[in-house]
Amino acid sequence: MSDPMHYLAHLLAGRTDQPWPTRLPEGACVMVLGEGLIAIEPLAPMFDLFISSGIHGNETAPIELAAKLLQEILDGTLAPKARVLFAFGNPEAIRRNERYLDDDLNRLFGKPATQTGNGPAAQRARELECVVTAFFAGEGSLSQQSSAWKLHYDLHTAIRGSRIEKFAIYPYPHEQPFDATEIGRLAACGIEAVLLQSKPSPTFSYFTRQHCGAQGFTLELGKARPFGQNDCVNLSLLEAELRRLLDGERMDNSQARPPVLYKVAREVIKQTDAFQLNLDDAVENFTELDQGYVLAEDGDSRFVIEERDARIVFPNRKVKNGLRAGLVVVPTTLQ
Repeated sequence: MSDPMHYLAHLLAGRTDQPWPTRLPEGACVMVLGEGLIAIEPLAPMFDLFISSGIHGNETAPIELAAKLLQEILDGTLAPKARVLFAFGNPEAIRRNERYLDDDLNRLFGKPATQTGNGPAAQRARELECVVTAFFAGEGSLSQQSSAWKLHYDLHTAIRGSRIEKFAIYPYPHEQPFDATEIGRLAACGIEAVLLQSKPSPTFSYFTRQHCGAQGFTLELGKARPFGQNDCVNLSLLEAELRRLLDGERMDNSQARPPVLYKVAREVIKQTDAFQLNLDDAVENFTELDQGYVLAEDGDSRFVIEERDARIVFPNRKVKNGLRAGLVVVPTTLQ
């Protein structure tokens, strides 16, 4: 590299237009596809791997991990055998240590402009969609071919604490069954629980699954903290699995200790400004809810817990009207 500063330092300084190398020592090609978007293609890629982080700008532990792996590749100390795309999703929010600026980026994917508007977050969502669609389609690839196996891990941390620290969201697969092998791979990443979605969603991982044919997952990896304060977030198992994948190993992890499975029973939708969520702001993800509990009220409407063994995930009274203010989940098994 022509500058001793690392990629993350450049990103935080708004200087990602620096002259990055176009060819690495072992022959891999480096392609800068936009701000915070960089792809590396080895001479004989074995599959496609997409690692996204920073979709929410204050979720720094995954950003630090992704930047570490990218830096080793750029420095020549890590030679990937997979074709890999790194996306640091919301650069300006990352620089400001804000979850988002004008709108929540992870609620804008796959939506028409009539629903998203044309603000900065909506524009970034369209850019990310175009870049990842082209990447998984093999556009710009030396072989001009799409890989048969495509994997997307969208790395996040949660707003609040969680009784299960590391968990994943498995987007709704439509007519396809939930894949036990991929759930096993998540277990090898240190994921302790998996939420099985029951409907489409406007998230990045659902977009890549539905529109790019990828195995897409959202990974929640602890609580959001500022840069440099993530020593208590242990991502060693995830880092080891990502290194195996970068090294071209597509292991069958179905024998790993399986995570606990939950299905999304219902979404809590905030409809009006009168919405009340009857939970303390400090309540943790996966807190149990008793049957009959009035979880939320919105004008004349009441959201009452009907399910046995129900838990709350992602409670957030501050979302915009029309958006999800929480998920009610219940234990389940693969059918």
